[in-house]
Amino acid sequence: MLVLTVFLTINSFAAKPPLVYDVENTGAKFGKPVLPTIDKLPVVEPLTDPFMWSATNPRTWTNAAKARSTRFKDWSKRRSEIGWEIENYEIGVKPVRPDTITATYSGGVLTVNVTKNGKTLTLSAVVKLPSGKGPFPAIIGINSGSGSLPSSIFSSRNIVQIAYMHNQVVTYGSKNPSDPYYKLYPDLFYTGQYSSWAWGISRIIDGLELVQSSLPVDLKHIAVSGCSYAGKMALFAGAFDERIALTIAQEPGGGGAASWRVSQTLGKVEKLGATDHKWFMESMFKFADDNVSKLPCDHHELCAMIAPRALLIFGNPDYTWLADSSCYVSCMAAREVWKTFGIEDRMGFSIMGGHSHCALPVAQYPELEAFVDKFLLGKKDANTLVMNSPYKAIDYLRWIKWWGTNKPQFPITNPN
Repeated sequence: MLVLTVFLTINSFAAKPPLVYDVENTGAKFGKPVLPTIDKLPVVEPLTDPFMWSATNPRTWTNAAKARSTRFKDWSKRRSEIGWEIENYEIGVKPVRPDTITATYSGGVLTVNVTKNGKTLTLSAVVKLPSGKGPFPAIIGINSGSGSLPSSIFSSRNIVQIAYMHNQVVTYGSKNPSDPYYKLYPDLFYTGQYSSWAWGISRIIDGLELVQSSLPVDLKHIAVSGCSYAGKMALFAGAFDERIALTIAQEPGGGGAASWRVSQTLGKVEKLGATDHKWFMESMFKFADDNVSKLPCDHHELCAMIAPRALLIFGNPDYTWLADSSCYVSCMAAREVWKTFGIEDRMGFSIMGGHSHCALPVAQYPELEAFVDKFLLGKKDANTLVMNSPYKAIDYLRWIKWWGTNKPQFPITNPN
């Protein structure tokens, strides 16, 4: 009986989806789905179904069971389709790893040189390395070693902190063909900055792979984090690079975890038509206002692209612009993907006010620490069932009730 119990326990653990991958995109082998122009896209007013194949038109298919798959073995392909949709309709192409990349680590600085079309882009990242032999887990923080999260949480756990300075790729607040990234890819000037910024984080990870002998980072335990516009950046980076084990998106607002569709029903928040035109492709703004329901993807699916890896989202309802009630609905919808695969402890969110923008309050430290302990340090008993918000009265189910049916519409409410 003991042998049988041990066998079943091992088999149960082995059957769980991986916590991370050793390649940037497991779906690279799958082909590009059909990506219609806006005039050919159907209207889907509730949240789009993350398990529905992209080739499926909700107006014409009749067998819902064949139109979608909730099997994990199909997720890599479906995740790839969502990625294609987000690239095609929102941010533009994120190029694959170039053939020519070199990296060095010296004097506490990781230097990565990326060469393409005869031009070289250089990334210089300041590294805070713990003492000892390692290998150590690591966090790539946007603009500083831990993003806007408390550095002490990582240094006290012997976690490497790597500062990603995104202006070395393209400059925040402006967009110019002279930016280093556009010199490598002049034909991609049309793309949104979240494509190029996410590309830069992937190249930092390439560099870490190349300097293992001098910079002992545990490549299976890498996190990424940022806040506000950088919170969106972290989310796109985690969604499009499966080598990232833990994504921490702090107060990412509209264009981050919040759903474009849900935000459209709210007041003065960061809606699709109101976000920064440099961050996204100009063509995305065709979906503003009344056309948002024609967008074939939404940001609960951007979040879901991180599955089966770990995701933690922080919100701050004191700042209306962040659309955190929309973030709540989107998080609950995205969480259905992790829940379907039996790994809901890998996706959490905490929306709490009473503090400044991008200043994590002490009350949220335990939630962050739990995710760091479990997904960077491997402490399996850490409690990561985190679902905190002031929005529990919101009926998020009405946005996803149609999933698995052939009727992409809201439930009919009883007027009585």
